[in-house]
Amino acid sequence: MIVAHVPLERSYRALLGVPQIGRIIVSGLVARLAQSMVGAAVVLFVLAEYDSPTLAGLVVFASVFPGLLVSPIAGALLDRPGRMRLIMLDYIIAVAALVLIGTLSLAGALPVPLLLLIAIVSSLTAILSHTGLRSLFPIIVPRHLWERVNAVDSNGYLVATILGPPIAAALVALVGGATALIIIGASYGVAVLALIGVEDPRIETASTGRLFVDAWQGMLYTWRNRTLRGLGFSISLFSLAGGTSTIVVPLIVLERLRVGELAVGLVFAMSGLTGMASAFLFGRIDTHRREWMLLVLPMIATAPAVALLLIPASTEDVVLGLAAAALSFAWIGFLHGPMDIALFTIRQRRTDPAWMGRAFAVSMAFNSIGFPVGAALAGLIAAASLEAAVLLGVGACLVAALVAAILIPRREQPGPDPERQKRDKYARPIWIQSADASVDPTGRTLLAAPRLPPRSAPRRAGPA
Repeated sequence: MIVAHVPLERSYRALLGVPQIGRIIVSGLVARLAQSMVGAAVVLFVLAEYDSPTLAGLVVFASVFPGLLVSPIAGALLDRPGRMRLIMLDYIIAVAALVLIGTLSLAGALPVPLLLLIAIVSSLTAILSHTGLRSLFPIIVPRHLWERVNAVDSNGYLVATILGPPIAAALVALVGGATALIIIGASYGVAVLALIGVEDPRIETASTGRLFVDAWQGMLYTWRNRTLRGLGFSISLFSLAGGTSTIVVPLIVLERLRVGELAVGLVFAMSGLTGMASAFLFGRIDTHRREWMLLVLPMIATAPAVALLLIPASTEDVVLGLAAAALSFAWIGFLHGPMDIALFTIRQRRTDPAWMGRAFAVSMAFNSIGFPVGAALAGLIAAASLEAAVLLGVGACLVAALVAAILIPRREQPGPDPERQKRDKYARPIWIQSADASVDPTGRTLLAAPRLPPRSAPRRAGPA
């Protein structure tokens, strides 16, 4: 009998045919637009209300870093039933935090310690939505559509980057920072509404049944995975540059060039415009065995793009300064397209589905550490020298590229023989619900989810 092999459809239309993916993408886009608006509005709000670059950096740090510390626990929760409820919980807390900050500020009852406390509390759940949505894609989307969904995911951030900062800046200019934060908070409610009725994917994971033990094992799995470890060190260093830009650009535009808040948003939007075209372009290619190159080379090329900010940081010429800042962010945005797709895809390919929630949470938190640290350092350094803060971002890009070239494996490590893995005393076979019907007509695939060995046992490398 001759069996005809029908080519798999790899179009964006095929992606939208995946059940529930449309509502998840819409919710994620709305939430990311809100996050992008918050990133710009909070800095402008603090600079206007407290006139302190240092405090602006600290608020950004407080709104991100504490949540990264609890990422192992968040990942363990996401690997259990109720993933969608946890994502919605984070959105609800974001609404409450922004409305509270805005209301207290309008009432004249928002001292600095209370502002930092609210930022810290709201950050503790942020990893639930960031990781929860990202870890859903490789579970519910067939493998042959991963580049497509990653391009859409990346473009969700880029659309938010295009629209978010200008909208936030316009709101701050029109109604003030406090009222702008209240309005932005309400948009998270729309993201909640889009997820109502979306079912959790059916997937079993390797779990001990104890939350903190699962969280610890997620950290160990991520650390022992060479790819995730290499991504953590390199991307966290690279994100230092993003953190510095969050503080440096508003200071350059508002204090050095003396242009209004809307110009801040437009400069940030340039990276989204070029990044969207880049993401769609690179989303159409097969990134398999090209991920290393698509990560390292853009990091190197980002360094001179960040260095362009030295021009507006050292001149009061408005036209020259804004042109250089816009060119810098357009360049950076174009380079982020291939980087984002390569990053998302390599993490999906080299993570066991049984560990998606924990591994993604720890990995994404590890990758993001540099952003709040860069913002805090930039706030301190920029108070004395804007040029020094820009050079911090340039150095971060170059060091990150070197670390990525050394630590990230160029090729996916071959996995263990399936039959041998079944017999291994540190592995147990479990059924994973799979969205890839090409794997098995029933939609299930048998995987051996690794149990982490006790300390007395010989150390085994986890799947790459």
